[in-house]
Amino acid sequence: MKNDVISKNTFSFLNKLKENNTREWFLEHKEEFKIEENAFKGFITLLEEKLNEHDDIEKSKVFRIYRDVRFSKNKTPYKVHLAGSFTRAGARLRGGYYVHIEPGNSFIATGFWAPNKEDLFRIRKELELDASEFREAIGSKKFKAVWGELAGDELKRAPKGFDVEHNDIDLIRKKQYIFSKEFTDKEVLSSNFLDTVNQSFATIRPFFDLMSDVLTTNLNGESILD
Repeated sequence: MKNDVISKNTFSFLNKLKENNTREWFLEHKEEFKIEENAFKGFITLLEEKLNEHDDIEKSKVFRIYRDVRFSKNKTPYKVHLAGSFTRAGARLRGGYYVHIEPGNSFIATGFWAPNKEDLFRIRKELELDASEFREAIGSKKFKAVWGELAGDELKRAPKGFDVEHNDIDLIRKKQYIFSKEFTDKEVLSSNFLDTVNQSFATIRPFFDLMSDVLTTNLNGESILD
């Protein structure tokens, strides 16, 4: 069932789960969880439809509530948030969208958070050649009003083969190229949250268009797609 709002009941359940993060409690309240999970899935479905009005989404997913605790010091078995992601279509469009709902810690994110080594090298070579279009895309007032500054993990120095003194080394050092936007609980529970998220994601398009062009061409601007 499609759902255009995040309910107070969802926040209530997540708060209770945070206080009672055990398998025993979760099993006793699994029916309640399924109701809230299905409501969130409905929100993600409706958001995907709205994204497809201005983008081309290949697939969406809602992440499982279960945590992988094998290599974590935190052994609580369940996440205390709900999250979904959207992948843009095929090899010709790059980047993705992410929605994270958690009382006191809700946000959306977009960009390139796990580029493979080939894509990362291609991005860095483009920035080494000319970063002016990149800076223009992420530096407009409209863009920064929504997304603020570029974020993501980065190297302490230059990647191998790149000049540490390069004028754009701050961009070349990046291992991720991501943007995020935080929301208060009141904003998440508001009736216009779905539209706000959709409009925020639409604002990323100049950046995505540029990056898609970079990642589907060589340094001479020639297409590498079949």
